[in-house]
Amino acid sequence: MEVPLVQSTGDSVEMHQHTIQNQSSAEDSVDKSHSPELPKEPSTESVKKVSKGLRPNSTTTLKGASTIGVVAKKKIEIKSGTDSNSSGTKSTLTKPTMSSALRISGSAPVTRRISTGGLPEKQNMSLTKRQGSGISSAVGKKASSLASEPLRKSLPEIWRSSMPSLGAKPANRTSIPETRRSFPASPVSKTLTTSTSSDASKQESNRRTSLRSSPSSVSSKRITSSSIDSTSSSSSVRKSISKVSSPSTRVSSGSKAGVVLTSLDRSSSLSGRRKVGAPENRDSLLIMLPQVEVRAGDDMRLDLRGHKIRSLNGGGLNLSPNLEFVYLRDNLLSALDGIEVLKRVKVLDLSFNNFKGPGFEPLENCKALQQLYLAGNQITSLTSLPELPNLEFLSVAQNKLKSLSMASQPRLQVLAASKNKISTLKGFPYLPALESLRMEENPILKMPHLEAASILLVGPTLKKFNDKDLSREEIAVAKRYPSHTALCIRGGWDFCRPDLSVDSTFKFLLEQWREQLPPGYLLKEAFTDQPFEGDACFCHFEFIRDNTESSVSELDLKYQWFIGEKTPSNFTAIPGASAEVYFPKHDDIGRILKVECTPVLGETEYPTIFAISSPVSPGTRIPKVLKIDVRGELVEGNTIKGYVEVAWCGGNPGKGVASWLRRRWNSSPVVIAGAEDEEYQLTLDDIDSCLVYMYTPVTEEGAKGEPQYSITDYVKAAPPSVNNVQITGDAVEGSTIRGVGEYFGGKEGPSKFEWWREDKDTGEFAVVLTGTNDYTLTKDDIGQRLAFVYVPVNFEGQEGKSMSITSQIVKPAPPKVTNVKIIGELKEGSKVTVTGIVTGGTEASSRVQWFRTSSSTFEVEKNLEVLSASKIAKAFRIPLGAVGYYIVAKFIPMTPDGEAGEPAYVISETVIENLPPSLNFLSITGDYSEGEMLTASYGYIGGHEGKSIYNWHLHEVENDSGALIPEVSGLLQYRVTKDAIGKFVSFTCTPVRSDGIIGEPRPVMGQERVRPGSPRLISLQIIGTALEGTTLNVEKRYWGGEEGESIYRWFRTSSDGTHIEITGATASSYMLSVADIGYFISVSCEPVRSDWARGPIVLSEQVGPIMPGLPTCHSLEFLGSLVEGTRLSFIASYSGGTQGDCLNEWFSVKGQWPEGDTYYFLDLTLENVGESLELVYTPVRDDGLKGCPRTLVSRPVAPGEPLGIDLVIPDCCEGQKVVPHTRYFGGQEGVGEYIWYRTEDKLHEPALLELSTNSENVDICSKTLTYTPSLDDVGVYLAMYWVPTRSDGKRGKPVVSISESPVTPALPIVSNVRVKKLSTNTYIGEGEYFGGYEGASLFSWYRETDEGTIVLINGANSKTYEVTDEDYNCRLLFGYTPVRSDSVVGELKLSEATGIILPELPRIEMLALTGKAVEGEVLTAVEVIPESESQQHVWGKYKKEVKYQWFYSSEIGNNKSFEPFPSQYSCSYKVRFEDIGRYLRCECIVTDVFGRLSEPAYMETTMVLPGVPRMDKLEIEGRGFHTNLYAVRGIYSGGKEGKSRIQWLRSMVGSPDLISIPGESGRMYEANVDDVGYRLVALYTPVREDGVEGQPVSVSTELIAVEPDVLKEVKQKLDLGSVKFEALCDKDRSSKKIPGVGTLERRILEVNRKRIKVVKPGSKTSFPTTEIRGTYAPPFHVELFRNDQHQS
Repeated sequence: MEVPLVQSTGDSVEMHQHTIQNQSSAEDSVDKSHSPELPKEPSTESVKKVSKGLRPNSTTTLKGASTIGVVAKKKIEIKSGTDSNSSGTKSTLTKPTMSSALRISGSAPVTRRISTGGLPEKQNMSLTKRQGSGISSAVGKKASSLASEPLRKSLPEIWRSSMPSLGAKPANRTSIPETRRSFPASPVSKTLTTSTSSDASKQESNRRTSLRSSPSSVSSKRITSSSIDSTSSSSSVRKSISKVSSPSTRVSSGSKAGVVLTSLDRSSSLSGRRKVGAPENRDSLLIMLPQVEVRAGDDMRLDLRGHKIRSLNGGGLNLSPNLEFVYLRDNLLSALDGIEVLKRVKVLDLSFNNFKGPGFEPLENCKALQQLYLAGNQITSLTSLPELPNLEFLSVAQNKLKSLSMASQPRLQVLAASKNKISTLKGFPYLPALESLRMEENPILKMPHLEAASILLVGPTLKKFNDKDLSREEIAVAKRYPSHTALCIRGGWDFCRPDLSVDSTFKFLLEQWREQLPPGYLLKEAFTDQPFEGDACFCHFEFIRDNTESSVSELDLKYQWFIGEKTPSNFTAIPGASAEVYFPKHDDIGRILKVECTPVLGETEYPTIFAISSPVSPGTRIPKVLKIDVRGELVEGNTIKGYVEVAWCGGNPGKGVASWLRRRWNSSPVVIAGAEDEEYQLTLDDIDSCLVYMYTPVTEEGAKGEPQYSITDYVKAAPPSVNNVQITGDAVEGSTIRGVGEYFGGKEGPSKFEWWREDKDTGEFAVVLTGTNDYTLTKDDIGQRLAFVYVPVNFEGQEGKSMSITSQIVKPAPPKVTNVKIIGELKEGSKVTVTGIVTGGTEASSRVQWFRTSSSTFEVEKNLEVLSASKIAKAFRIPLGAVGYYIVAKFIPMTPDGEAGEPAYVISETVIENLPPSLNFLSITGDYSEGEMLTASYGYIGGHEGKSIYNWHLHEVENDSGALIPEVSGLLQYRVTKDAIGKFVSFTCTPVRSDGIIGEPRPVMGQERVRPGSPRLISLQIIGTALEGTTLNVEKRYWGGEEGESIYRWFRTSSDGTHIEITGATASSYMLSVADIGYFISVSCEPVRSDWARGPIVLSEQVGPIMPGLPTCHSLEFLGSLVEGTRLSFIASYSGGTQGDCLNEWFSVKGQWPEGDTYYFLDLTLENVGESLELVYTPVRDDGLKGCPRTLVSRPVAPGEPLGIDLVIPDCCEGQKVVPHTRYFGGQEGVGEYIWYRTEDKLHEPALLELSTNSENVDICSKTLTYTPSLDDVGVYLAMYWVPTRSDGKRGKPVVSISESPVTPALPIVSNVRVKKLSTNTYIGEGEYFGGYEGASLFSWYRETDEGTIVLINGANSKTYEVTDEDYNCRLLFGYTPVRSDSVVGELKLSEATGIILPELPRIEMLALTGKAVEGEVLTAVEVIPESESQQHVWGKYKKEVKYQWFYSSEIGNNKSFEPFPSQYSCSYKVRFEDIGRYLRCECIVTDVFGRLSEPAYMETTMVLPGVPRMDKLEIEGRGFHTNLYAVRGIYSGGKEGKSRIQWLRSMVGSPDLISIPGESGRMYEANVDDVGYRLVALYTPVREDGVEGQPVSVSTELIAVEPDVLKEVKQKLDLGSVKFEALCDKDRSSKKIPGVGTLERRILEVNRKRIKVVKPGSKTSFPTTEIRGTYAPPFHVELFRNDQHQS
């Protein structure tokens, strides 16, 4: 489409077009709808002419308007309305006519029909491009974006190169008023371009200026699009669409920039605007099409509208591949044949033709197509419309479409499908870039929430539906549908209300999956969680069993996650995402997930089902803990570990904060200091406590999640044990040693210690001390060891395993040495010994060290020079270094236990003397062979060696004097020469001391005669000239004894390095022949000694190459007959050096073979019959030099007769295909006759030929070329009758052949060996036999242990096998050894091993409880064993242990939940007070020796009742004196104790009567003097809380005695005769006296042996006395006889 006028104003180019259509006329012309005007591009001259009258940066608008369809021709005036001083420049523009001629005149455009759909379109649009200036806009009604991001990026780049003035500046959207609208001519007018921030501010400033200066500006709404990066800068490009105040005017735009649908409202308050004659429209619409290229020449466009064209292949229609704009509307076209040549077309208008569809396949070649108009046809289907990668606008309005099913259009932005018969959305295409969808006047409009369905199908790119912005209500409705709704709609699901959509879509999918679900299962649900970035997204696929199926295997599910686009499409598999849960990544945000579930039943995989998620939401960046657990055994000393699974929710994984807390019973958790790792080792403090593992996830950014924790059970104490038991202290007599150890296992109690002493004679230990860990060593312990035994005991009294350690042997006093002496000759090399007497225990490994000194007396050790290290040996050989010195021995005494005493020193009496020079040994080493090195070695003694004399001699015999070898005199080494072969070698050494004294010479003879060396060549070369006919000689150097007859071999070497031995060339010389030309010659020599010993072969260097002569062919003739089937060769004579690869080419005289056959011979075949052959031979020397070719022509080749030359039947074996070996001759072979016979006897030639007529003992097997023997053929012969037949049908003589031997049976084999389980203890082995007739095959059973050892089970030789006790904990294998009927044994095949064979699991038939559920009673669990023989056997033989666990109910009532007792694991349990009102349960589990657990058996009690009140272990605490306090205590049982009664009484010795003590009924009683001589008795009557009384219990003390100190003091006072006491006297003795209130007065009591006198202090008044009668011996019994009323 084109822009009618282009105005250039400096940096800006403006395109204007203005078309206004009356609403009434638009409504009247529904059937005559207009398409966008398609004027041609103006010429360059007209553009320049118009641009001259325009000012730079001025806004050009339309001052007038024409009504389309009312006036035939009108002029459009264009003025500049921004500058009042500027002259009004007018431009007249006419739209192109049907003749497609370009004119600019005053004519108005021709009325056209609309091709975009139902409603008439507004067509007033202007685009302006300016540098640094904006277009005025005002706030108005909200409008959607005119172009989407993908479309802006897809515009042609050619505009930037073709219009340089436009590409350098950013393009801005301008306001679009009703009557004046400016469009920039920029090719990127639809593309959002960017500018720097400074340009953006400048544009904003210019925009405000335009609002103030332009009186004709109208209000418009500016819409800001998203920023797009360009040239490393960003800006916000604003698009504005102005509103026109006309209430109902429809504006139709034909701009090439596109069509945009929007509402235009005319404002009545606008000034400076001239009213038009058309009535006002309230809902004006504007459509902007995607941008296409504007400028096009005549060679790029074709406009043939209304020419009644019927075919695109007509002679008058010239479709060129260069066309980009083709307008063929209003014609009679019905097919698209021929359209495929338009490979560059961008705009194609085929509206209002006779297309019916399908038949749109030719459009597949139009890859560049951007706009396609198919409105106003009879199209019924778009399924044949291919995918067009650049299509951006598609109009299919006013057709007969029932659906929009078509191929995906990846860049389609606008789809106009109004006025069709669309009634379904099934097959709706995938349109990822669609922004506007029009479906007015279609039956589907009756469907509720059609707009919401369109939103679901298209996705977030959709901005307009039916020419209106998307409704917020419909957007909200669309969000209420499940994420897989779009897939269901495309599949044909009936759209329903959102509240019913979840069940409806699931039923729809379930109906599609019903036939592919696993048998016996029904799908209950299939959905995913809402996905969030970095958070766990679970999929939920729930299958339930079908009740109609009796036996169904377990169902396994496999998963695979996929990631799609922002709509449920284009899903790609996520690598590694094959679990039930998936953690979305950051790149997944906004995209939709899909998970496929594959049901697996047994080994069968069923078709997948799927679930679609909603778009992935951004993560909260706050991590959260998904799972937290603590693993490890809760026993003191063990290490437990916390395991955490974290969802990071979009944050970067960091290191979380871990901590351990300790929680005791009925208390709050307390943080454990320092326990901040995931691992924690349990300590003593953790016993009887719960541990809390708390974890707080933290991202790298520092975001913290909610802490989560896991609580363990109570930590148990480890059994008491002790480690690292040691004995500290020195094991020396008189020392104190101590036994220590590291206790472990709860709180340590009274651990036990024992000391044992070892008996040296018997080795047994006896106890010497207990109860303490300290022990003092005595004399009796010397020489013996002590053992310390540590028995760990915990606080509860439980003993652990004892540990012991043995001490070292108790040592006596430190050792000491005396009387140290040096014994031996004091000369060089002599051996001396040190002796001494060691005291202080048994001497053991005493150590001796030797020194030298120049002094004859010993002073200190630091003045000595060390001669040896400290050693145990007391002997010492005097070295040369000690000559002339005194030697000193240091003797350190040591006991057997390694204790060292004080060292003792002894010095020699004289200095060490020298010995005369001599040799202590002399030898020759080395190989006595020629060329080897002999070495002499000797040992010198006798002072410092000088220059000793060395000589070597050769001896014919061992006893002769020998011949001196002068060249090696004075040397210790001698290399054996050739002269020494066969002789003995000797060495003589004369020792010479440094002072010149010569010792006795000493010779040594070699052990054997000298052998000759291995023969070898030192050098080898060829002498001579490398020319044919010359003689080459060998020159060599031999070594290794006398040379014998060495062996020579001559070789030729080709240029590629191949060595060829020359036959017969074995001499030391060789004459070159013709065969050597071009080769390199070399010789090898194997040296041979005179005694035939051979050395290594040596190869000489090559000489050559040998020079050749010129090649020549003297004669050429055929060899062989020219008959079909024969081999034709030739004979050629050659000369001229070494013959190379001569060329021979065979040709057919009738027709030359393409390259010529270069074989030396030619096998004549049927193709050669009747032809003459030509041979061309070219002699070639080996260096490539060619001679003259020679030609030879044959006579024609004669044909042969058809003949079966050979027929051989190979050895036949059962099951193996037999392919007979046939050879045919006689023209082209046709289809021969083949007959296979089976005969029991081997027939010979005459009988074989009569096979076809002989019916006795002969059976026909097959009539094909090949045959596979079966079991019926085993043991018989196979014969074949073959009639060779030529292709023309001529038959030859029959050929018959029989197999040499009968058909042999195949080797017996067995396959698919397997084991089946018949019952718990019975298995059967199976296999498939092949190989003749099966005989008595062998069966065996094997047992495989855990270590993988396979053992044969003796006696198990049948197919069935009964399991024995030996098979338990092993695997079974079945062995099948096939045996043929003729006793041929095949290979043993073993089955796969079965699972581990285990006996029947022990079962508990029931669990019984003995005892009553009453407090204080003991409940005992008794398990009842099933009476079956197998269970009795399992219990008797394989039961390992029976475990019990007691539980108590946590709630009282019908709803019972049980919790375990922490430490109740025995079969008995004593009911406690805390259990009253609870229910008790005992759980019993049997463990067998294989580690398996039986099913737990339970038994519950009735509610625990309180017991009868009872008091046990009643006792009275307190000492037995009259001044002490006594208390009664005991153990109460029988419910909660109430007000038990206690009564204190006195009991007299010898009397059964009890005297009650009034008022004493408490638990405490303070004795007094009245109790002296009595026993105190406490009578305790237990009373329960509810008043129930128990049996009274009494307890008594011993006789109460007087306090010894009091008794002693009283006796002392009585012995004096009298005593005075001070006392307080209470004068108020009223019964109504208040306790603690009264008058107390002091009194003095004077007591003597007979009376008591009371005296008031400070007066002489005395009161009457009171007589005392009684005894003064305990127990005191006193009676008072009062004389008056006064008492004291």
